[in-house]
Order: sequence, then C-alpha cells, then structure tokens
Amino acid sequence: MASFKFAAAALLSVGLGASAWQTSRTSFVPTRVIQESAVQTNAFYQNNAAAVARRSSLNMVVSDPTAKPQGGGMFTASNAESRRVVPEDARGRPVMKVVYVVLESQYQSSMTAAAKRINAGSDNMAIECVGYLLEELRNEEAFEAFKKDVADANVFVGSLIFVQELAEKVQEVVAPLRDQLDAVLVFPSMPEVMRLNKVGSFTMKNLGQSKSVVADFMKKKKQEDGSSFEEGMLKLLRTLPKVLKFLPSDKAADARTFMMSFQYWLGGSPENLESLLLMVGQDYVGPVKESMEGKEKVVMEEPVLLPDKAIWHPVAPDIVFETNESYFKWYNEEHCPDAGIDPKTAPTVGIILQKSHINTKDDTHYVSLISELESRGARVVPIYSGGLDFSGPVEDYYYDASGKSIVDTVINLTGFALVGGPASQDHKKAAKVLKRLNVPYMCAVPLVFQSFEEWQSSELGLHPIQVALQVSLPEIDGAIEPIIYAGREGATGRSVPLADRVNLLADRAMKWSQLRIKENKEKKIAITIFSFPPDKGNVGTAAYLDVFDSIKAVLKQLKSEGYDVGDAPDDKEAIMESVLNDPEARINSPELNVAYRMNTDEYYELTPYAKDLEENWGPAPGNLNSDGQNLVVYGKQFGNVFIGVQPSFGYEGDPMRLLFAKSASPHHGFAAYYTYLEKIFGADAVLHFGTHGSLEFMPGKQVGMSGQCYPDRLINSLPSAYLYAANNPSEATIAKRRSYSATVSYLTPPAENAGLYKGLKELKELISSYQGLRENEGRGPAIINSIVSTAYTCNLDKDIDDLPDLETYDAKNDNLERRDDIAGKVYSQIMQIESCLLPCGLHTVGVPTTADEGIPRVVAASIGRDVNDVYRGNNNGVLKEVELNEKITEASRAAEVKNLFDDLGGMFGGMMGQKKPWTQAIIDAGFENVSEERLQPVMEYLEFCLKQVVANNELPGIMELLNGQFLMPAPGGDPIRNPDVLPTGRNMHALDPSAIPTQAAVEVSENVVRKLLEKLADENDGQFPESIAFTLWGTDNIKTYSESLAQVLALVGVRPVADSLGRVNKVELIPLEELGRPRIDVVVSCSGVFRDLFINQMNLMDRGIKMAAEADEPLDQNFVRKHAIEQAEELQVSVREAACRVFSNSAGSYSANVGLAIENGGWEDESQLQEQFLTRKGFAFNADKPGMMEQQADLFKSALKTVDVTFQNLDSSEISITDVSHYYDSDPTKVVQGLRDDKRKPMSLMADTTTANAQVRSLSETVRLDARTKLLNPKFYEGMLSTGYEGVREIQKRLRNTMGWSATAGEVDNFVFEDANSVFIDDPEMQQRLLDTNPNAFRDMVTTFLEANGRGYWETSEENTERLKELYAEVEDRIEGV
Repeated sequence: MASFKFAAAALLSVGLGASAWQTSRTSFVPTRVIQESAVQTNAFYQNNAAAVARRSSLNMVVSDPTAKPQGGGMFTASNAESRRVVPEDARGRPVMKVVYVVLESQYQSSMTAAAKRINAGSDNMAIECVGYLLEELRNEEAFEAFKKDVADANVFVGSLIFVQELAEKVQEVVAPLRDQLDAVLVFPSMPEVMRLNKVGSFTMKNLGQSKSVVADFMKKKKQEDGSSFEEGMLKLLRTLPKVLKFLPSDKAADARTFMMSFQYWLGGSPENLESLLLMVGQDYVGPVKESMEGKEKVVMEEPVLLPDKAIWHPVAPDIVFETNESYFKWYNEEHCPDAGIDPKTAPTVGIILQKSHINTKDDTHYVSLISELESRGARVVPIYSGGLDFSGPVEDYYYDASGKSIVDTVINLTGFALVGGPASQDHKKAAKVLKRLNVPYMCAVPLVFQSFEEWQSSELGLHPIQVALQVSLPEIDGAIEPIIYAGREGATGRSVPLADRVNLLADRAMKWSQLRIKENKEKKIAITIFSFPPDKGNVGTAAYLDVFDSIKAVLKQLKSEGYDVGDAPDDKEAIMESVLNDPEARINSPELNVAYRMNTDEYYELTPYAKDLEENWGPAPGNLNSDGQNLVVYGKQFGNVFIGVQPSFGYEGDPMRLLFAKSASPHHGFAAYYTYLEKIFGADAVLHFGTHGSLEFMPGKQVGMSGQCYPDRLINSLPSAYLYAANNPSEATIAKRRSYSATVSYLTPPAENAGLYKGLKELKELISSYQGLRENEGRGPAIINSIVSTAYTCNLDKDIDDLPDLETYDAKNDNLERRDDIAGKVYSQIMQIESCLLPCGLHTVGVPTTADEGIPRVVAASIGRDVNDVYRGNNNGVLKEVELNEKITEASRAAEVKNLFDDLGGMFGGMMGQKKPWTQAIIDAGFENVSEERLQPVMEYLEFCLKQVVANNELPGIMELLNGQFLMPAPGGDPIRNPDVLPTGRNMHALDPSAIPTQAAVEVSENVVRKLLEKLADENDGQFPESIAFTLWGTDNIKTYSESLAQVLALVGVRPVADSLGRVNKVELIPLEELGRPRIDVVVSCSGVFRDLFINQMNLMDRGIKMAAEADEPLDQNFVRKHAIEQAEELQVSVREAACRVFSNSAGSYSANVGLAIENGGWEDESQLQEQFLTRKGFAFNADKPGMMEQQADLFKSALKTVDVTFQNLDSSEISITDVSHYYDSDPTKVVQGLRDDKRKPMSLMADTTTANAQVRSLSETVRLDARTKLLNPKFYEGMLSTGYEGVREIQKRLRNTMGWSATAGEVDNFVFEDANSVFIDDPEMQQRLLDTNPNAFRDMVTTFLEANGRGYWETSEENTERLKELYAEVEDRIEGV
C-alpha cells in the first residue's frame, strides 16, 4: 500500500521541520487516481512554497510544540510569561500596560508583534503587554500573577470568556479596578464580563438589565433572525453610522472607539492590533494623553478586514473568493491541473474554518489538512464566517447555480456547533441546513487548552471544557468523528497540525466521500455481530434485538438498493446456519464458520500495532480466535457483504486479568478481525449490529483519541455505522466518540403490563371475592385465611412485614378493620407486580410497533381526588385506595385502547353530540364526571407518540449512512420520558452536559431523597444514616436529566446553580437551618461511561462535597465533615484531600469486571469479586487536580467502611436489575460489609422512578418484584421463547444476573431459584423446548443452577441437584454429538 507523506514534505519545503511529535501513520486509500495525483500535489506545494508562506503561518512555527512550559491550570501547563512583552528601551516615552485574557491562543503572536512594532516605531508611547489563556486562571499561581498584572495595568482586553467559574474570576479581579483602569475592552463573553466594558463614557453596565441603544439593537437582531451576541455585534458594526446619530456627540465618539476596537480585534493581524493599541492609548490612557498635548494625533489606518464570509485557499492568487463561481474558475482551471486533481471525477470535501485563524495567519493546521486531502485526489472548498454562524456560508458556497450540492463530505475544523459557537446554539437550524446538504458532516477538534504532549500523556484525553463545547454540542447538530487534528505550539501559541491525526482525518473523509460516489453494486459492507459472553449459544448478542431476523431485513434492503448480496439466504434460520455452521448452534459444531485464516506473517505485516499487544498476550497467534498456527476470522461472505463475529475481550474467564486495575489491550484475534475487514476484505463501511460490542470499550483516552488508543487503531479508516438501542444514549455516545461511529437508534420492544399468574392470579380472585363478602362473618374470615395462606405460598410474607403467622392465625378472631388491612396490603403487592411494564419479545429492525401518566390524574380529579394521594394510600396498603387505584388504572387503559382504535368513530359521534370514545370508556368504568376537555391534550399527546413509534426509520437510517448521506440527529433515552427520542433510525446523541441537572430533575430528586430518608429514619428509631454509597450511571442520568446526580447533591445539602446562560457549573451550600436535617455523607461510584460523559458533573459533586466538608458546623449535623476529619487523621492528609468521595475506573477502563467474572464463571470466591471492585473502582476524581483519575484505594476503603446504606436508581421500565449485569457489577453491599469494623451488612435500597409514583424499596424487594414480573412470569418467558434461539439466551441471562445479586449483595430469596427450577427444569416439556432451541444457552442455565447451589445461594433437595448433574452431562453429550 502507498504511504502518503507528501503534505509533510510540502511543509518541510516551507520551513516546518518534522519533529518527534509527528508520528507516522500508514494511510490506506487504495484509489489509483489518488496515488497518481499525490506526487503532482506535492510538487505543486513545493513550487508554491513561497506563496503559501506569505499567506499562512507555516514559516512561523519555531519550536517543538510538545516542549513543556511551566505552570498552568487543569491540563493547561502553559505560562503567561511566554506572552509578556516589555520595552527594551522606553526612550522617555510613557509606557502603557495592556493585560489580555483570551479563550484561544491565536491572538498571542499578533498581540506580541503589535506591541513590538509600537515599541520599535512609535514616538508617543511604549507598550508592556501580557496575555493569559482563560484556563490558566484555574492555577493559583497564575491567578495571583494575573491579579498583580491587572493592578498596575492601563488597559484590560478580554474575548470569548464563556466559562462561568473563570468569568467570575475575571470579574473578581477587574471589577474592583475598573474605575482606575483607563479602558476596559471586552469582546463577546458572558454578560457579567461584558458589563465591565469602559471606553470613556461608553459602557455596557446595563447590558441585559435595562434599555440601551446597543442592547436594544442586539435584542432586535436576535428576535429577527436568532443572531448570537457576536453575530449581533457584527451587524452593529455594519450599521454603526445609523446607531451613532442617536447618541450624544461625546458618547458617539466613545461608542465609535469601542466598535472600531472590535473591528480591529476581529481583523486580528499585527497591523490591526497595532492600530487598536495606538488609538486607545492616545485617546484614553492618561500618561499618553498628557505626553501628546500639543502634538498631532496619529491618524489610524482603517481596519483591514476580510469579508465576513468567503472561500479561502492558501495558494490562491486572491486572498479570498466571495462567490463559488470565481473560486472554481481558478480552482478547476488552474489549481487542479497543477496539483494532479481531476475536477470531473474527484470527490469534493467542504472545509469550515475559523476566520480568526486566517486573520492572524495562524493557519498551518488548515493548510496541512488541505494538502493531505488534495494529495489523495480530492477537491476542497474551504469556507469561513466572520461570526459563529456557519450556516450562511454553507448555503452560499456548497451549492451550484441549480441548487445541487457540490460537496461529498463536510469537515468542520472549528470544533464548534454549526450555529452559535460556545455561547448559544441553534441545533434545529443546524440540522435543517445539514440535512438539505445531505452529506456526511465531521467535526474535528483543535486542542485549545493543552499542548500535544499534555494531551498525549493525559489518560482522560481532551480537556473537559472542550468536550462540553466542542464535542457534545456539535453532536446535537448531527456531527460525527471528533478527531483531534491540531494543537498549539508551546512558545508562540500558534496552531500546529498533528501529522498522524491529519492523515487519519483525511483518510476517513475520503472513505465517507467514496460511500457517496461509489456505485452500490461495488461497495463492500461488513456487518459485525457480537457474542457475549463468548459462547456459541450467545452469537448475535444485542440488547432487546432479534439480530438474525434484523440482518435478514437489512440484507433485503441492501439487495433492493443494488448492493451485491450474492446468494444470501432470505430466512433467519439459514442466515444463522451460515454463521454458526449448524442450525441454532445444535450438533457437531465445535466452532463457528471460518471465513479466513490469517497467518502470522500476514498479520504482523498488515497490523502496525501488533507488537504492542505482545505485552499482554505474548506473540501471535496466541490461543484466542486461533487454530494454533493462524488467526481465525469467523463469519460468512455473501457477494460484497460479510457477516462477521467480533471477538470478545479475551480475559472474561481469567481471574488474574479481571483483577487488573486497568483493562488489557485487545488480543491478537481481535486486532486480526479489524485488519481483515479493512485490508483483506476491503470494506467500504462496517455496520456494527446492536447494543453492544467491545470495540468502543477498548483501552485508550476517554475522549479525543490518539494514535496509541486501541479503538482508533482498530477502526482506523473504516466508516462505522452502529445500531444502538434508543434507550442507551450513554454507551452510544462512547461508540461515537471512541470508535468514530455514526449511530442509528433502534426501538426497544413494546411494553405491556406484567399481569398475574398461578398463585398471584388466585390471590387477586380471592381479594375480589372478599370485597363482596367482607362483612359476612362466615365467609369473610374464611377468605382472609385463604389469602394469608396463598400469600405465604407466593412468598409475599417477605414483602409484607406484618402478615399474620400462618400456623396460628385465624381471621375469625380478628376485627373487620384488621382483615381489611391484611387484604389491602396483599392487594397492594400484587398490583405492583401486575402493573410493572414488561418489554415483550425482541425487536426486529425495520418492523415498527403496531397499534400515561396524564389520564390517571384527570380520572382521579373527576371524583375530587388527587392521584398522588391515591398512590400514597395504595402504597400503604389501604384497601379502599388500592381498589380505587386499580379502578383508575383500568379506566385509563380502556381510554388508551379507545383512543388508538375508535377515534374515527368518535369523530362522527362528536358531530352527533356524543362523547369521545375514550371519554365514554372512562365513564363506563365508573367515573361519570371525567372532564373531556382536560383529557383532550393528554390523548393528543398519546396519539402523537403512537405516530412517532410507527414512523420507523431504522432501515432508511442505515441506508442513509451507507450511501454517504447526512443522518438527522435525535436524542437518546426513554421514549416515555422524552418522545423526541422517536422516531428511531436517527443519529443518536446525549445531551448538553452543561444543562444538567435541570430544575425539574432537582425537584424530583428532592422528593426521592425525602422518601429515602423518611424510610431510613422510620426503620432506625428516627436516626438518619451517616453515609450512603451511591452508584451513578451514564444512561440513567441522560434519561432523567441527572436526577441521581441531583440526589447526591441533595443528600450532602448543596444545590446546583445555573449561570446567566442557563449552564449549571457551580454549587452552593444550603444552610443547615433551611436543610432541616444533618448533611449525609456519600461515597459515589461512577460508571466508566458516566465518567466519560459527565466529568464536569463529577467536578460539581466533588466541589460540593468538599464545600460541605470544610463548612464550620457541628459534627452531629454534618457527617461529611465528621468522616473527613476522621479519615484525614487516619490517612495523614488534609481534610480537603480526605473529602474526596467521587470514584470511578481509571481512564479508558470500564466496570468492576464483577459481571464478567460471574457471567463466565471465572471467580474463586466472593473475596475475589470484592477485591476486583476495590481495585478497579478505586480511582478518585479530584476537582483540585482534574486532569487525572488518581488511584486512591486506601481513601476509597476508608470512605466505604463508614457506609450505612447502599443505593441505586431504576429509571426505566425497559432495563431492570436482572436485564443487565451492570447493576450488580457496581453494587458495593458485601464490599462495605467486609470493610466495616462491625462487619454489619448495610441496608440496600433501590429507588424506582419509572412512574410518577416514585418508590423506594429494599434491594431484596426489588429482586423479588423483578423475578416475579420477568424470570418466573409466563408472559415474559413465553414471549422470549417465541423468538427462538435468542430468547433462550435472554432467559438464561436473567437467571445468571439473579445469581450475580446473590454474590454481591446476598439479597436473593431461596424461592426465586426454587421456583425457576420448577419452571425450567422440573417440567420435561419446557426442558426439551429449551434444549432444542438453544442447547448451549440451556447448558449455561443448568450450570447456573448448579453453581448457585454449590456456592450456597440456593438450598434445594438432593434430588434436584442430582437431576441437574445428569442433565448437564446429557446436554454436553448432545452438543458434542455423542
């Protein structure tokens, strides 16, 4: 394969030498046209080196960008001293001191040059100048230096100060000194910083508070066209003469100076900034004004400004082009022939640039990517905008005269959202503009706050502020692939390309472009399926997805659109046969179908990082995905479509590897699989099929991959489309960021009420009988006796504390009130079981579902009741309230059914004066006074949701990506909470992390915390717990807008506070008097996904907890401080250090591996699981040094041993505690028991917020409820079995996860295993169905029962265990074909 390094050669020719930081990366773009054009392009750039150098900053980079300066804050190890200019000889001139603060560093060289020019050439003044990058102000030393500099400054300049806590620092320093400063110039920033502006009599003190000409203009422009502040300022510049005539003459002059200053600033060049400094100095700085008395003022040059928007190219004869006609005339006729590009066949890449980099000639990174793309034979159209709304230039320059798109891919190099930049965004407008263009939209990221070396050495990767502004926000626009491509050079602050990242970006852009250009019949598509845990019975693992049925649908769609699918079968079983080698993993098939055997020579030649894997796995081939001599790729090819099985992590069954604090690299077989896809099969794109595989969870940085990160190395240049469940936006976001995948959401199965069965159904019938005979002294007590007996048979005595003793109780000795109480409490329990929502079966891609809270509220109101009161009585087992709750529920369901199916009849009935059918249904259910008017909006909302569910876009969404089109963005989450999740089949994103927790989430969380503490106080003689261990999940916090995060803050007694832009990035302590209770200590275990997505929220928690620990309050009212003081003494650290309470995995690692051990049987005893938890989850987040996750095992253990309660949240009916292993994987119940001095097991509680009637239950209650509604429920297991092979696996998974709770918490009742054994093993017919449908999964089920018994979690008869052992041998023989 050719290696394209021509752009690097071009850079060398103009004075930029290659450095150690420019690592090599092989480029795989096997297109002959590109290979031929590369040599010509290189020659062209060498011949035009002088022109490039004049136009750009290529000749200005003078030192290694990884040279590490001293000082700095967060990740930012730079120092303001490198930006200080002091006149060597003032020559008697007054010295004007200027201090500036900027978000990015591109102004550094221009300000430095401007100051030096004045010092060398001005007779009237000299300049002392020093600049600070905004992030540097986090560092105490830098902040103190900043204070000193401002204290003796004449002029302060600030720009793009949009980070709240840093804006407050600027305000804290500048505001007290504002009157003594001669001028304050603040360009677009937070309103409170903008109000510091002072130029003579011109001020913005009233900005956003009262009337002013400037503010009125801004407000008017925002109302007219949604302009951001900066856009408004630009428009104000253009209309300046009209504005100034309304101002008094002196104010007009000062306002004009401010606006001229802004124009000079936007111009950005040394000449423009020189004019700015001279103008402000001679008109406003006292010493300069005095020295110039009697002298003629210098007349400033007009600002030299580029047009607000244009097309720019580094070697064009004109600086910019204002029409694409003029650009293409030069580009196609002159540039392309010289560069060896064929304009008729070349793919065209649109590039969006930041104008300030062109103004300041800080454009090396832009030139590098342009030359790399052109060396691959692509045309480029680089555009910029004067403000931060790039939608206008996109619409002006990316279409031809007929309105047809002229680009095949767009790369946004600014890193900002398309419309609005860092301050305010218009995502709907952006998505609309991008959809009209309808090409892949990539948003690459330049490092702003880190040097290359800092980024490369950071395990976390990209700076959290940048993740929030330049990754999260563009994703909401629909952007993909946040690849780091440039950073700043340490000494000069200039932008420098990172060679291997630029190569990758160019390769991937070309691949996406080829998907748009290439004929479908020529494209090669790799469908990748998963097998987890690794076992033949688990091939095709994906959350709630019928994988092989869905593949059938995709193959059919591919064929209909002209893709070559060869002789692919058209039925599910045959597709499975081809991959598994035997129908449904049955007989005589020790391994899957082998698609390719890769010898080790070929592997090492094609896999550049193969040697790096030997540290963990030894030399290839190893023993995973290997036949001993070759590496084996499993799968089956049909024409140009390959269906392959992604290998597993490889360490699932290895106890030693599971204990490692950091995850191991991928094994050789895993690497060989992706090498095969890209370089042997030659895939144009890979479609990862379902939630989820292992690629995105391989070791590497959290966000902002380097060439050493394994997700980056594995996926390399392959475009990736990834089918992800719509209810899992957090892990989907990890796939987007770490494996460069464009996600396509799929619907989870429809849910219905769990219903009742066997004894539970009998109980409901008994209670129904009792309701009619309760006052009959003969029949009533007899029925209650039967209710008590049946409740014991159904093990409800575990859930009803005061259920009478079965042996001694006789209801005829009880009064009516007590009998009602028993019936009510039993009824409440079975209603909880019956009303649980149960996902039914599995979803098939492309098959939409056919034809909640609001209705019960309206129905209850019709009889003068508040539904919350009804819920409360129901929860307490008050018989009348339980009956009423059921009646309301039934009426609501009837109304929903009527709404869905009878609306047409209702339309005609309405004309005749009849009630709507859904209203009539509620009236028929006994609620005569229900308000039709109040129901109307609820029913319209339900109808809208139904239409969204049915409007399925999954197959079209997949095809849009494979055809190189723009896939519309959509939020992920729970469709019940957020119907904007629907329709599925769109590019899923998370949310703006700076917007959470929302006020609504805070209010809900306060209610849950109140219920939690009430329950705990009631059960502990009024005593509050001192410490609660919390688990935080990424998806849960996205779905609920961070309810669980808000719960943590509420327990500690701090509240989140939003800034003036509505972003939540600070907390304040709630006074004890207002709190009304002690501050509860917390130990927070964050999932690896939460850590990746919400590191700013981890910062909030840590700051809030430390605020509480340092509060001077009584220790009996502040358990955070009490424990921090004790731990500080124990560990010999400060109280602040001891107050670290936010923990997670090390960067790039995920989970405690407890789930992996239990799923694969790879554990000796519980102590191993507990050690895994402590080792892998014991990395502390510290807001005082947030660039790292620091291993703090001793502090973690010390904090955990004070815990009284462990707590988790359940937020969705779709994912319960036995559906996935995550919940028990991170449960610390037995860990805490082992650490506590008294060895007492803490209480384990779960909050259920899946309905408006939020509940706090014990863990054992929750496990029982889950088992009764799923594992033991015929509606669930029969629904699963109806899907065949996958269904058996789903049943076994829940049994295994139930055992997981035994291992980590010991909260699973014996009857759960006993009843499961009765359902699946005792029944010969059921046993045979399981064996015939998926023998491998059935063998795992038998193994799980034996393991539960062997480990002491299930006591059963010897007869049962003997039968299980015999059954295991029988199944094993069946699988082996004996």
